[in-house]
Amino acid sequence: MKILYAEDEMQLSVAVSEILKMEGFEVTSVYDGGQAWEAIQNDYFDAVILDIMMPVMDGIEVLKKMRESENYTSVLMLTAKATVDDRITGLSYGADDYLGKPFAMKELVARVNSLIRRNSNYRNPTLKISNIVLDSSSGEVKSDKGSLRLNNTEVELLTHFIKNPGKFYSANEINNELWNGKESGEKAELYIFYLKNKLRQIRSDMNIIVNDDKYALGEE
Repeated sequence: MKILYAEDEMQLSVAVSEILKMEGFEVTSVYDGGQAWEAIQNDYFDAVILDIMMPVMDGIEVLKKMRESENYTSVLMLTAKATVDDRITGLSYGADDYLGKPFAMKELVARVNSLIRRNSNYRNPTLKISNIVLDSSSGEVKSDKGSLRLNNTEVELLTHFIKNPGKFYSANEINNELWNGKESGEKAELYIFYLKNKLRQIRSDMNIIVNDDKYALGEE
């Protein structure tokens, strides 16, 4: 599970990140709101942890931008000012949970696990990265310049690439990841070709790129 952790207190960030990694999470750590917003635009996360008081852009501003761009990833807000007004402000902009500082690590881990479970059970099956939006229930993929419908195999492929942007996979690795090795590398290559062409048709900012017979979602 991939977590974005935005915290400007360096020592706290290092300590919390290490514990989250020990709990099995893949953690991306950033240290101000600008870095957080950039990461959210360019990667997929199962949950986001935002400290409210950060330089460049505070946690509330990052949250507002997420919801305005129709990114509904679950968000846990951290604040040293755990007043009722602060909580109401965050929740009104779409925060999913709040945790006041200082906090117990066991509670933080429990809150994150709860958010991810809630994500899996109730979240709209819409994935977004750059200007690509995929509705996995309908198969529609769109950008700000066009839209079309994917078949089920293409949806599986694009979902996998959106959740792992910039990570390269061979055709056989994709077969193993998505179809438990029951199909073939040739099938993966064929549908990657179809998907690549469809992303070009909607003029997406990102597409399937090839490097040494491996494939990833990135900027062409």
